[in-house]
Amino acid sequence: MNFIDQAKIYVKAGDGGQGCISFRREKYVPRGGPDGGDGGRGGNVIIKVDPRLNTLLPFQRNRTFKAKNGRPGTSKKMHGKSGEDLIIPVPPGTVVKDPETGHVLADLVKEGETFLAAKGGIGGRGNAHFVTSTRQAPRYAQSGKPGEERWLLLELKLIADVGLVGPPNSGKSTLLSAVSAARPKIADYPFTTLTPHLGVVKLPGHRSIVMADIPGLIEGAHKGTGMGLDFLRHIERTKVILYVIDIGTQELDKALKDFEITQQELKQYGESLLKKPQAIALNKIDLLSQEQVQRAEEAFKKFGLPLYPISAAAHKNLDKLLEGLFSMIESDDSGNPNES
Repeated sequence: MNFIDQAKIYVKAGDGGQGCISFRREKYVPRGGPDGGDGGRGGNVIIKVDPRLNTLLPFQRNRTFKAKNGRPGTSKKMHGKSGEDLIIPVPPGTVVKDPETGHVLADLVKEGETFLAAKGGIGGRGNAHFVTSTRQAPRYAQSGKPGEERWLLLELKLIADVGLVGPPNSGKSTLLSAVSAARPKIADYPFTTLTPHLGVVKLPGHRSIVMADIPGLIEGAHKGTGMGLDFLRHIERTKVILYVIDIGTQELDKALKDFEITQQELKQYGESLLKKPQAIALNKIDLLSQEQVQRAEEAFKKFGLPLYPISAAAHKNLDKLLEGLFSMIESDDSGNPNES
């Protein structure tokens, strides 16, 4: 399935129905009073979280959403039928914004959570409402009010326990495929991952971790360089950030610089990201000697983060990494819930 994480849509609520102009016509009442009913309310447009969805792809094909209009009133003071509400399903993690100002209108995370995107117009009143002592037979009624209409920007932020970040080709996709059933594209060149991927990692004891593979970050990502801005927002909802750094196919100085650049990009995008629990996976240790691995560990200790030397390709030390991540998630849930 293609992953689409942004869409602009137009929503139009239903118009209220026309009020009715009518007079009673009974057998022995040739000139009965007014009995025109009110028009029905126009349908609302409502955006609602559907946990079965995980992409905004449907909005690439359909960008216009209109609710039904209210029906006109009828004689005998009968109200017109209200227009049906239009429900627009979106995946969990959808943020609704004003496309002009960028103002967040709704942040929809939980199953069944809703946002009233456009309110239906009220129905017009029938002529039965306009009788006065001097006007016994009013021959006019109100028109229904138009429904609200607007453009909206939808953005999807993945909801995951662990976000995998790091430079291109550091092994994030390989790690995700090694520990879960996710099958992101993997190849030996930068930017293989063009879209985020989610994987569910199952641990002993009926435990699980939802892990997100975020496309590789490069210097300047927070300014939109490469694909940075398109994907940095997905890290905002993750509980734990795991830096995946290649120490096996490059010099140690380059690996250290990769980490520093990645961390700096997160900081520039939003300093709150660095307040999340973080850890470092030193990947591709299968290509190094034990002495080289120890040297890398010593060099990375200065950052003060938990270190996990692993090989995603060779499945080395992955159990220890996953147990460490699970402990960090549990600690975050109990002591510092992530509300971002």
